[in-house]
Amino acid sequence: MKKVLYILVGISLLFTSCSTEDNTINFTFLQLNDVYEIAPLEGGKVGGMARVETLHKQLLKENPNTFMFLAGDFLNPSLLGTLKYKGKRINGKQMVEVMNAMHFDLVAFGNHEFDLKENDLQDRLNESNFQWIATNLKHKIGDTIIPFEVNHDGIKTKIPKTVIFDIKNREGKAVKIGFFSATINANPKDYIVYDDFYETAKNAYNSLKNETSVVFGLTHVAKENDKMLLNMLPEVPLIMGGHEHVNMSIPVGNGKLTKADANAKTAYVHRVTYNLKTKKVTINSTLVPIDETIQPDKNIEKIVAKWDAFLNAKLSNILDNPEAVIYHANIPLDGRDTPIRSKQTNLGTIIAKSMAFAFDDKVDCALVNGGSIRIDDQLDGDITGFDIFRVLPLGGGILKVKLKGDLLRKVLEYGRLKASKGAYLQRYLATYNKETKEWLVNSRKIKDSKIYTVAFSDYLLKGFDIPFLKPDNKGVIDVYTPKKTEVASDIRKAIIKYLRTLKK
Repeated sequence: MKKVLYILVGISLLFTSCSTEDNTINFTFLQLNDVYEIAPLEGGKVGGMARVETLHKQLLKENPNTFMFLAGDFLNPSLLGTLKYKGKRINGKQMVEVMNAMHFDLVAFGNHEFDLKENDLQDRLNESNFQWIATNLKHKIGDTIIPFEVNHDGIKTKIPKTVIFDIKNREGKAVKIGFFSATINANPKDYIVYDDFYETAKNAYNSLKNETSVVFGLTHVAKENDKMLLNMLPEVPLIMGGHEHVNMSIPVGNGKLTKADANAKTAYVHRVTYNLKTKKVTINSTLVPIDETIQPDKNIEKIVAKWDAFLNAKLSNILDNPEAVIYHANIPLDGRDTPIRSKQTNLGTIIAKSMAFAFDDKVDCALVNGGSIRIDDQLDGDITGFDIFRVLPLGGGILKVKLKGDLLRKVLEYGRLKASKGAYLQRYLATYNKETKEWLVNSRKIKDSKIYTVAFSDYLLKGFDIPFLKPDNKGVIDVYTPKKTEVASDIRKAIIKYLRTLKK
């Protein structure tokens, strides 16, 4: 921690000397993206919004012209968000409370904000005291299309397409900086209208360039989209992005794209110098690990502790010692939305293996829909029971189903064709031969008339993801529902028990 402080003090002295020049204005951006957890992860080793706030205050002390941003995805998903508090599902309420206390300056919408129902999202907007931006998003109410609004005590304020900050240096010299956003159309809902984010970003830039000295992006789109935006808008020196969960800094022309690691495992600090005389922008970007070397801010820690106590009380009713380490992942277990819904991942394999394990491996294969895996993150290092509940916050049981081969093949093929959707299946002992275009179980071709025993997540038998997969389908011979005393009654407990058998 002392080393970090010395670096900050040194840089502070350097920038203080620069700011005495009349033609220079310095300001700092603190960038986060894809933050679903307010508390530290991996046994307390990484992340934690209280630690971020400590960094935030250090940067404010270094330079009062410091702005904190979140580039989308924070209201969902989280285990805490699925629980009820005072009779209503939490749905990101804890994030808004923490972010209000941290005084975020600007926040973009991510695709996961729209996991919430319309009324729940509106509640979160109304509770927020920070500034939102929505360049390519509109709110559809019946046949009416209007900007999203924040309602504070009956006073409605439209969420703008662009935002401008006024910055002054110590000599009173001023500069205006502008921001546009872009949100990926990855979560269509009836109450949202997504405009083309390339066109709207271009229009936003054109409206800002004559009012400001420099324009920045705060986006939540895929990195390839961000790169295209930078190519399309070569005068934009920096896009602070989200959506991907691994840190990156990608130069594009005269600008660059940066994304931090999800769940505040890291944060980007951008120290920006604007020369009023030459109009030149210089950006010094540093990726800062948010870890045990940073002491948590006490005020934010109190809020986090309140929500942690609530969560632990709920978890303790169903799981003994939820913070105990059950497994160590040397290779990160991938539960990010895009991979888990489009290809077999190591986390998906572990979940499916656990389902077979719950029935003493006396099944032919195991299948779980990727959409039930809600963590949208990677599990790395020490893994606890709490982490497994984060992976599958909605829980559910494991069913042992006997069904005919022709129906099993149809189910597997349906899942394969639903790549990128929640119905995509994570599997164990079921594989697809791309050359022969055949499904195999235990490395053998499926026989239409043979009866197979399959472990299914109970959600799949409700017909929501796979419409024809219901207990009344003629191809379903028998469905065994485990008793509450059996490990298969809760898929999360089955995973925990399985991982403990692997722990060295």
